[in-house]
Amino acid sequence: MHLQSSLSGFHINFVDGHGRMRGSSIGSWRGHMNAIQQIVDRGLESALITEDDLDWDIRIHDQLYDFALSARALIQPLAGTTNSYLDPTFPRPAKNSPEKVPDFDFKTLPDTEEPKISPYGDDWDVLWLGHCGMHFPFKDDVHQPKGRVIHKQDETVAMKKHLRNIPQPFTLVDEYPQHTRAVHHAEEGVCTLAYAVSLKGAQKLIYELGLKDVTDQYDILLRFFCNGFRGRKPHRCLTVQPSLFHHFHAKGPKSASSDIDSWGEDDFNTEESSDMVRWSVRLNAETLMEGGTVYNDQYPDTLISVGGP
Repeated sequence: MHLQSSLSGFHINFVDGHGRMRGSSIGSWRGHMNAIQQIVDRGLESALITEDDLDWDIRIHDQLYDFALSARALIQPLAGTTNSYLDPTFPRPAKNSPEKVPDFDFKTLPDTEEPKISPYGDDWDVLWLGHCGMHFPFKDDVHQPKGRVIHKQDETVAMKKHLRNIPQPFTLVDEYPQHTRAVHHAEEGVCTLAYAVSLKGAQKLIYELGLKDVTDQYDILLRFFCNGFRGRKPHRCLTVQPSLFHHFHAKGPKSASSDIDSWGEDDFNTEESSDMVRWSVRLNAETLMEGGTVYNDQYPDTLISVGGP
């Protein structure tokens, strides 16, 4: 993790888990809360919290730049205004709001007011950047704005046959062209591989997830936090599909990668790989260190026959 972060120009700090708590799920929750508490204690405007078995694309800075433009389009006022937004269902859908709004093309986004606090916008709680799956906001969700920024022909996105999403249906694959990435408000996310938290968001997370009953695994609790379930208020959480941070699978027993998931003795990774990452930082580390520019693509494009996937 230190090596790949260095190769990507990131500086990371590790936060120890809690070794005395019984149960892997409660220990995971405690580890996340410890990291969030540090954001508040140190007065950080924002921080990215990740798990330690991640991989990402060499082009992560370009991806985050594009995500920032998309996020700002969804939550920042339009240029020259204070309370007029691109998404007519933002900040909360009104009773007469449309169930679905037209997609916003990434290449033709309008100008917005310049953020004063964060390049991703000034009023967000969580940016859910690494997950195992996500829905677009449901039509009947009265809390979540419905806007989607759609980035077509994104060369960092693998072909649809390589994409995976635990929640079904997988609308991104079913309804959009190859190499499409979408930014929108989070709905029923699964896995907390990587997420950014603002200072205000961290304060809210401590209150909603630290001081209230821990009834589920941490990723489900974060879902409750974002969507306003189980006695919690809805909060402003943005996400991206496919996500930008993914699991890395080291060669060897699958059980070595998780204290929460259950694996059999015969479950074994014969090769190193990462989910849905084309130019993997981990798998291209040697090339990057040697100054090379020809990278291994885990999911190269293939010809698609008419009527194919």
